[in-house]
Amino acid sequence: MLDLHATERPREKLLARGAAALSDGELIAILLRTGTAGASVLDLAQTLVRRVDGHLIRFADLTLAELCSVRGIGPDKAATLVAAFELGKRFVEDLSHLDDAPVTHARTVYRLMLPRLKGLSHEECWVLFLNASSQLVATRRLSSGGTTETVVDNRMVLAEALEHRARGLILVHNHPNLNPLPSTADIEVTRRLREAARSLDLQLLDHVIISGNGFYSFADEQVYRP
Repeated sequence: MLDLHATERPREKLLARGAAALSDGELIAILLRTGTAGASVLDLAQTLVRRVDGHLIRFADLTLAELCSVRGIGPDKAATLVAAFELGKRFVEDLSHLDDAPVTHARTVYRLMLPRLKGLSHEECWVLFLNASSQLVATRRLSSGGTTETVVDNRMVLAEALEHRARGLILVHNHPNLNPLPSTADIEVTRRLREAARSLDLQLLDHVIISGNGFYSFADEQVYRP
């Protein structure tokens, strides 16, 4: 890095021109701070960019162990990267919550949950808890892992719904295979949760499957009627 002109060093470039002027690799290099004996910090950053095929969203699915498997990335650097990308996800999620608008459409659910689910190579299942005005009062991750199965503990979901004094529920999960259409198992999970919710005078308002750049809504497709 010392061989680079000051205007070409990422930190100096950021101070002089602003963060928007830096490439993804340069921004990551600032987080990494130092390189290794055989590679500059920019080289190390570019190695990471290639690791995710240039798609930053895929960083969300890299574990600490996977980052540490990259030569030159130790626990400290890995923790810094994970923390930075988690903050980015939370920032996008907070933007979605600013207006406290009622969650009445599947596209709103998609906008809320995309930062958490886009680009994952495994399935995650979440539930959104809504009040009587259809405003979001809490979110909860129900399961994580696997590539073809949605796991829902109905008793836990309903207990938490009562704790938050929710009136409505929306189930959300992702399909890593880019096909948003529900499986037979997805339909059965939805049916069981809908019936369990009804027993407590709660409504399962929708089940939204997020995949790639699109989504599937049980409510929109009238797979069931709440």
